[in-house]
Amino acid sequence: MADQLDCALDLMRRLPPQKTEENLAGLIDIAPHLTEELLQNVDQPLRIQTCQQTGKEYLVCDYNRDGDSYRSPWSNEYDPALSDGSAPSPRLRKLEVLANEAFDTYRELYYEGGVSSVYFWDLDDGFAGVILIKKINDGTKKMKGAWDSIHVFEAQERGRNAHYKLTSTVMLYTITTNEDIGSMNLSGSMTRQTEQDSPVDDLSSHVGNIGRMIEEMELKMRNLLSEVYFGKTKDIVNGLRSINSLQEGNKQAQIQSELLSKLQGRKPPI
Repeated sequence: MADQLDCALDLMRRLPPQKTEENLAGLIDIAPHLTEELLQNVDQPLRIQTCQQTGKEYLVCDYNRDGDSYRSPWSNEYDPALSDGSAPSPRLRKLEVLANEAFDTYRELYYEGGVSSVYFWDLDDGFAGVILIKKINDGTKKMKGAWDSIHVFEAQERGRNAHYKLTSTVMLYTITTNEDIGSMNLSGSMTRQTEQDSPVDDLSSHVGNIGRMIEEMELKMRNLLSEVYFGKTKDIVNGLRSINSLQEGNKQAQIQSELLSKLQGRKPPI
């Protein structure tokens, strides 16, 4: 069973993230005995829902789900209504409200749009939470894409310090349709982990500590996606088909060769 689960998870990492729900349902039909493990280990694209009380949008996932209902971070109420739904303690709820306000500002500064949601829950020796950010670009028919960030953390208070464990996952897809090159679908996901100790002066210090960790992690992951994945794809495309004609390419190569030979033939100054 362990080998089957490893193969299933390995397969899901290689399939397009925008079809995760469809592919996950197919895997569950093939191997129903892996249903619970797959649902716990496979990150699915975030979905957007509107809070019935505040009218604000929020993101839904397994972390704010109880049965068939989802808890809004803005009103702390479930939709559909649930009288005995799980919720953070009053102390942690205050911190959750601060975190939602802080990351709503963070989202606007870095993403210039999209939706963010923060959910906390109590642990025996601390607390844990998830920070969710989703940005969809479907303004034109020729280009569309989506960015999903899922940051799951644990915080353990140790006197005037706290130890944080952060697991970050980014799911990204871009789909371009052009009359000259046809359709292109570039998609994938990336997961990274980190740990850090930071001082804690009061309860609100957790928001700043977690925020700095997520800011650094997202910048690193964005640079990796830009330089490694997109850069490699650009090199492959340029190697398969050049924008310039073969004649222009040969002419440029000849000019470079002549310049190089002349530079090599020059005598160094005395």
